[in-house]
Amino acid sequence: MKTLGIGIGVTFAIMLLCGGAFIWALGLGNKDSVSTPVGNVQVVDGKQIIEITAKWGYLPKVSVAKGGVPTILRFKTQGAFDCSSAVRIPSMGITKSLPQTGTTDIDVGTAQAGVLQGSCSMGMFPFSVKFQS
Repeated sequence: MKTLGIGIGVTFAIMLLCGGAFIWALGLGNKDSVSTPVGNVQVVDGKQIIEITAKWGYLPKVSVAKGGVPTILRFKTQGAFDCSSAVRIPSMGITKSLPQTGTTDIDVGTAQAGVLQGSCSMGMFPFSVKFQS
């Protein structure tokens, strides 16, 4: 009887930990990281560079940039061993593997006003860039 109680307690603890990890991975545990853009956009030599960190997802999840400016997405990785080390931007036919540690630039051209959406190779970790006019 005592063993059954411990087994149920351990099972419940594992479910609680897994659920919390799942919520964190989706970004639901930190609403600010989902909806609040960060100052990760800069213009260098006439090109707009949007820096995105790739590890267990993409941060920031939403970037805001200016439309009509040549744009580069700069992905930075540091010890990324998960599916976010493979980026997909379906609307542009882009699939790119990122190094476990390093920087990878993806030229997305001159985007007009609208939203560019991407994700990891499995579609679990989405990100977007909102281009404003």
